[in-house]
Amino acid sequence: MKRPRRPAPTEPHLFDRFTSGVDPAVSLQIAHDTATALVHRIRESDDPTVIDRLLTYTSENGVGELAELWAAAPAHSLPGALWRLYVIHASIVNDETFAAVAYDTGAALDATADVVVAGAPQPTSPADIRSLADEILRGAFRGDMGDALDRAAAYCRIEARGVTEIIARSELGNSALLQRALTLTDFASDLAACAKLDRAGLLS
Repeated sequence: MKRPRRPAPTEPHLFDRFTSGVDPAVSLQIAHDTATALVHRIRESDDPTVIDRLLTYTSENGVGELAELWAAAPAHSLPGALWRLYVIHASIVNDETFAAVAYDTGAALDATADVVVAGAPQPTSPADIRSLADEILRGAFRGDMGDALDRAAAYCRIEARGVTEIIARSELGNSALLQRALTLTDFASDLAACAKLDRAGLLS
């Protein structure tokens, strides 16, 4: 059976209100328009606290209705990239301890430059992994989209490696953790592709 291209939204009941009775083409256009407008508004703002307020809102209220709208956008698009960044941020905020343990486990096995690219300290504490999540999302809105996407992709590869190792060590099947590892692997590929598009001026 072919697995879904992307996981279910963090808050699917919120997404229902957008999809019911709405032309998919219209929904897609709205997703692109809102993602572009949000990024431009934040980058052009003279208020240095605007990104911090956005991160605080995301942490306290979850992914939110706007990001749920982006879930239906193509993986290799601005709204698709933002949705993945929001989901990664939410997954870390929801369980910083597990995210830190999985990251540390994956980093210990890493033989690539991913640990350097992602940029989390070693060993990695829950506070460190939460800081990494905030830095990545902040970078995307500050104007460093390509770098933020590359850091997120590196994080996903390390985290997926760590989750896979945790499953192997437990000697028990865990479908939820396995799906998490598969999703992180998919996200890593999509985010890396989006980073290349951004640097070519083609991410929209």
